Amino acid sequence: MTTRPEFYRYHNGDKAALPFDGAEYEARLRGLRTAMEKAGVSACVFTSMHNIAYYSGFLYCAFGRPYGLVVTEEDCVTISAGIDAGQPWRRSYGDNITYTDWQRDNFWRAVKSVTGEGAVIGHEGDHLTLVQRDKLEDFLNPMTMLDVAPMTMRQRMMKSEAEIALIRAGAAVADVGGYAIRDAVKEGAREIDIAMAGRDAMELEIAKRFPEAEYRDTWVWFQSGLNTDGAHNPVTARQLRRGDILSLNTFPMISGYYTALERTMFVGEVDPASLKIWEANVAAHEYGMSLLKPGVSCAEVTHQINAFLEERDLLQYRTFGYGHSFGVLSHYYGREAGLELREDIDTVLRPGMVISMEPMLTIADGEPGAGGYREHDILIITEDGNENITGYPYGPEFNVVG
Repeated sequence: MTTRPEFYRYHNGDKAALPFDGAEYEARLRGLRTAMEKAGVSACVFTSMHNIAYYSGFLYCAFGRPYGLVVTEEDCVTISAGIDAGQPWRRSYGDNITYTDWQRDNFWRAVKSVTGEGAVIGHEGDHLTLVQRDKLEDFLNPMTMLDVAPMTMRQRMMKSEAEIALIRAGAAVADVGGYAIRDAVKEGAREIDIAMAGRDAMELEIAKRFPEAEYRDTWVWFQSGLNTDGAHNPVTARQLRRGDILSLNTFPMISGYYTALERTMFVGEVDPASLKIWEANVAAHEYGMSLLKPGVSCAEVTHQINAFLEERDLLQYRTFGYGHSFGVLSHYYGREAGLELREDIDTVLRPGMVISMEPMLTIADGEPGAGGYREHDILIITEDGNENITGYPYGPEFNVVG
């Protein structure tokens, strides 16, 4: 009779080229293990896409199944479902265990084979569901559990030279998408068609720059008219009209790393009321970028931009924070919430951080200058200021098109 195992190792083929070399992953794991030792954690059980990708290079596709990464003092092991066969092994730094569907909760049996029972387990409190937390406790019988999500977030906030190089490439790809969108803007064109032009251009550019990567998740939000009022409004089939306000948003995804370009545009012409709001938001954008330097807190930057807008009677049109960190994140996983330009974030900027400046003003439909105005640049914090790695121009001189 055929034995149906709970889990096994299916190391099919050779290791693939990962987003970073082995030295980069070893440095991340050393940083993690140092933090684990300080906190008294003997094994971390990661379940989020962002932390699994950050420490191992493997970006999973869940489809309702659990995935994990177990890091101990000596081991780094991804835990993946049998449906993926050898791909997780090829795309992971370190070991990989495949669990089977033949018996419920084989995922946790595979995890236990690495952690053992009675250990001090680090977990991600902002990702582990109540159901899976109960199973962790049942199967691993931990001595105690510690939420390591905050400490891993702090580690991810500081970028290595290799990460900055990848982010820099992502910003250049975003610019490529921006120019493709600009070329596609014309009266009568649909949001969806223009968005596809930007996305296709970016995917081709990513494949050219990173021929050994996996390609997934690159997208565009291209909005027009009323649909510009929210920063994350999905694309529609609305046709562009002369005088429409537009919001260009390109998002290349390279091996789990997110970058972005966001620009206000108009079709053919811009009316005086809209131009006044647009120019004010551009001024806030430039002022905000000038504030990003080492030693300044996120809250301080936020309060200064608030004062800038309040002096111009525009603060009431602000709808969210002024910027955020970059790294392993997407619109459905990851977030380095400790590095956001908001009133309640007191993180001090340091060289090696990467952050956006993206002020947005939203004027309600029916009012003069109605629409959403947003500019977005990516900046690397340096020893004496910042470096802007976004190249696509902002403002009315370049972005009244079609």
